[in-house]
Amino acid sequence: MKANLRRAAGSMLVVGMGGTEPTSLERAWLRLVQPAGIILFRRNIADAGQTRTLLTEATGLCSPNAFRCVDVEGGTVDRLRDALAAMPSARAVADAARQTKRFRLIRNQGELIAQGVKAFGFNTTLAPVLDLANPKSAQVMGTRAAAETASEVVEYARNFLAGLASQNVVGCGKHFPGLGGGTRDSHRETPAIDRSISQLWRDDLLPYRNLANELPMVMVNHAAYPNTPVKNRPASVSPYWITAVLRKRIGYRGIIFSDDMEMGGILKFMSIEEAAIAAIRAGMDLIEICHSSELILRAYDALIAEGERSPAFSRSLVSRAEQTARRRTKLFACGPSPALTVKQFDALRTRILRFSETIQNAQKVVPE
Repeated sequence: MKANLRRAAGSMLVVGMGGTEPTSLERAWLRLVQPAGIILFRRNIADAGQTRTLLTEATGLCSPNAFRCVDVEGGTVDRLRDALAAMPSARAVADAARQTKRFRLIRNQGELIAQGVKAFGFNTTLAPVLDLANPKSAQVMGTRAAAETASEVVEYARNFLAGLASQNVVGCGKHFPGLGGGTRDSHRETPAIDRSISQLWRDDLLPYRNLANELPMVMVNHAAYPNTPVKNRPASVSPYWITAVLRKRIGYRGIIFSDDMEMGGILKFMSIEEAAIAAIRAGMDLIEICHSSELILRAYDALIAEGERSPAFSRSLVSRAEQTARRRTKLFACGPSPALTVKQFDALRTRILRFSETIQNAQKVVPE
């Protein structure tokens, strides 16, 4: 039973690493924890060959059918821009598609991002952003949000997700229940979003409602919503948002994934131990910890200790881990895609550069 609990605790985590190859310490704790997957950042990525080698070694020490995650939204959040080519932002592509009535451009973006992700050995990109481009949050969100209205966000996300799916890459809608009204960066502190549940349901939550059957994963943010029933508790540790709203009211049946638990938005509110336990109790399927080995091990130990203390928590943890493992098997049973040849890689880079030019030219078109 204790072995099952340890395996379950590890398989609730998706973890980051420090550099371009595993250290001996990282290899040791990966063997111990056996997490559900790996997430890499620009600090980890030099080129496609090195990245594939890193992912192969690291996920070989993870649970079977592991996540190989990367953030490639386009624009300012694009971990492959230096090693491949810069992808236009969601806002730029959405604007170009609307101005020219060529909504295939959005699907093309999804396809190209998926091809780039696969070239480096990843199977998941943490995109699209489903937040609304509210003027209040413009300084924080920039061009990451595709549009101001929920209907336009749905239009963008549906086409983008279709592009990913056509290449067998998993997407993740974020940041539930919505950062469109936030004025603070959750990397540093807990945003307080001054919107009522009726406003959120009508606008910010509409993309999740309309795309519930098309989103393989949903990422939950660390913002608080003081004008809702849970007041100042971050959404990532809130049973109200995760279970009552996302699971029950919206009826979402996919994987629920936390934003990085190293962010100030949650760690200024509670310790990593408290956050890990609270997130699982709230209904979270996977906890993301993107860098610190210490925080990864503290979260892992906290989940095990809570499971040993509480039989109910242990049963819930094991059940959730088994369910998520079945979903991973369904998503990733085919394994990573084969590496591209030099010629194929160069051709992909050329397609992305040409796509960027197309978007730039389309934005210059003045609609009649």
